[in-house]
Amino acid sequence: MYERDRPIVYRGAVGAHLAAMMLLSTAGVLAQTVSITPYLSVTETLTNNVRLGSVDTQSEQTTEISPSVRMSIQNARLKTNFDYSLSRVSYAHNTSSDHNQNTLNTSGTFEAIEKWAFVDFGGTISQQTISAFGTQSTSTTAINSNQTEVSNYRISPYVQGRFGKAVDYTARLGRTLTSSDGNNAGFNTASTNSTVTLRNASAFKNMGWTADMSRQQAGYSAGRSAESDAMSLGLTYTPNPHVTLSANRRRESNNYTIEDTQSHISSNLGLNLSWDSLQIAVNQQSQASSSISLNWLPSDRTTLSASSGKRLFGNTHNVNGSHRTARTIWTFSDSKDTSITPSQNNRGSLGNAYDLFYSQFAAIEPDPTARAQMVTNYLQTNGILPNTTVVNNFLTSAVSLQHRQDLSMALMGVHNTIVFLVTRTENSRLDTVSQSIDSLTSANMVTQQGFSINYTNRLTPRHSLGIVLSRQNTSGDIPVQDNTLKSLNVNVSSKIGKNTSTTLGVRRVMSYNLTNPYAETALTGNLNVQF
Repeated sequence: MYERDRPIVYRGAVGAHLAAMMLLSTAGVLAQTVSITPYLSVTETLTNNVRLGSVDTQSEQTTEISPSVRMSIQNARLKTNFDYSLSRVSYAHNTSSDHNQNTLNTSGTFEAIEKWAFVDFGGTISQQTISAFGTQSTSTTAINSNQTEVSNYRISPYVQGRFGKAVDYTARLGRTLTSSDGNNAGFNTASTNSTVTLRNASAFKNMGWTADMSRQQAGYSAGRSAESDAMSLGLTYTPNPHVTLSANRRRESNNYTIEDTQSHISSNLGLNLSWDSLQIAVNQQSQASSSISLNWLPSDRTTLSASSGKRLFGNTHNVNGSHRTARTIWTFSDSKDTSITPSQNNRGSLGNAYDLFYSQFAAIEPDPTARAQMVTNYLQTNGILPNTTVVNNFLTSAVSLQHRQDLSMALMGVHNTIVFLVTRTENSRLDTVSQSIDSLTSANMVTQQGFSINYTNRLTPRHSLGIVLSRQNTSGDIPVQDNTLKSLNVNVSSKIGKNTSTTLGVRRVMSYNLTNPYAETALTGNLNVQF
């Protein structure tokens, strides 16, 4: 059935089986409604510096043709959103640089056995920065060797239920695959995380208990594998419905920081021991530790959670808070812990416009699938391109320690929305034995800090104005590694028909560093047709 004001809708068995094959390759899903929206986007870009060079700048006209499809399934057994586009990027003068780009945002949950067995799944494909010290850019079509396509897929089956009337249980197995395009296969990784959690089914005088076991394994294509095993016991105390206090005792073993152990044994024994001879003896280091946490829910509009603990490599913490009013959303997070995946842009990071609003709308919609649909609709309504870069991350190829702080505020009026973001991250290598090469190989600490302001204005029911202003500073151990990236994007979007819209924009980018400073000005025009 086709309706001009709404996406194509398939009902019954045909739509159900189509969705299942595309997303889960699973038969027998009794879906009732599948919404599919195909669309086509054509973007023309005129830039005065396509290679982002400091000398001999080269002007270029770029054409980007992107057929895409959005799919939404919402029923009792399967809830998912799927947004994929394949872009052909063509250059008028540098035809040898023509290439394809993929973009994907998808997430969902499948209830395999009613109220017992479930499968969470998701995936992203996006353009990401390789090195923190290489050429930084906000454009996905610039000819930049420091940019690559990164795919991240995850699937996590789990079961949950109750033993008798006393114990609730959850057993989960998670698998995540991350791969980089072209010559950047050194950032490929596969990780598996398994957990079993037991907790009391009902509190006894506001007291409760938890017990869990977990195992995490991560294999890197350019380095050694990382493993971690942990067991913990905890007590919870809920003095009232709004406050929960927890204390945990944890026993963990991992091989993240094995180099220190090897050096210590060699120096004390006066022996020149090889890595192979010590691998079995010191592959795992163990330590018992404690942690405490607080969850405070003073109202439906305000949440605060905080935890603090100690692991083999040092202290960790995680603080998250959000508050919303009728017109504002405030969010804050401060975390310090390990980072396993090479790609830091996995729905927990603020890489592009989609990620920014996905994180911001968590205070409104906690369900990931419903939130993804909300973000997609919001970006489309306000003429915001999902891949507009907000903050550049970089790829890692071994276990690292990340301290990250984000503060954002959204002011949402009837016709205007302003989102302020301030962010800071500190990354250092934990696994100093690994032979893999990334930004943390040449710097003990990589610090990135910056801000962005995203402003949208619905000028009329058919026209909107968008402005994105951002600045990011990156620093390493020596001055030659430091760089600053400033950008300003201004665009005007117009709806010229029920299913057609256009966007005209201009951007100005300035990069300051000792090796390749550059400036770029570009004009863009986009035509989007929904079928």
